[in-house]
Amino acid sequence: MEVILREHVDHLGKRGEIVKVSDGYARNYLLPRKLALPATDGNKKHVERERRIMETREAEEKGQAEAIAGRLAAIDITIARRVGDTEQLYGSVTAADITDYLKAKGFEIDRRKLILPEAIKAIGEHAVPLKLHRDVTVPLKVRVVKEGSETASAQ
Repeated sequence: MEVILREHVDHLGKRGEIVKVSDGYARNYLLPRKLALPATDGNKKHVERERRIMETREAEEKGQAEAIAGRLAAIDITIARRVGDTEQLYGSVTAADITDYLKAKGFEIDRRKLILPEAIKAIGEHAVPLKLHRDVTVPLKVRVVKEGSETASAQ
């Protein structure tokens, strides 16, 4: 079955593309979630109008994401944690900790946009990618320091 995508679908295509998918995938997943429309002449015209509107909105969102990325790249995130005698952290630094730090600095970031496969469990500097937009990803510099050290108290 041929369908016109109304939204970007990973591993399938971008908005406005006509793709060929199995009947079951279209009927049970794409069409009920309004991610696609059947490929008819009327729907093609409708999607073309919709695509033009979405392109301008997409460009605006990307511009805003790039502006936020520029401001975030300048921030050095320092998080203090308790450490044992062997320099092992008690606990870990999670995406929620990083977003709380950013919230205190005035940035409203959803923790699901942080690409952190597992929590940070070591002292040092770590690069954590933040996906603000489909095309805009900014690497955040996260420093985990010993609680009570002079670098933690300077922040």
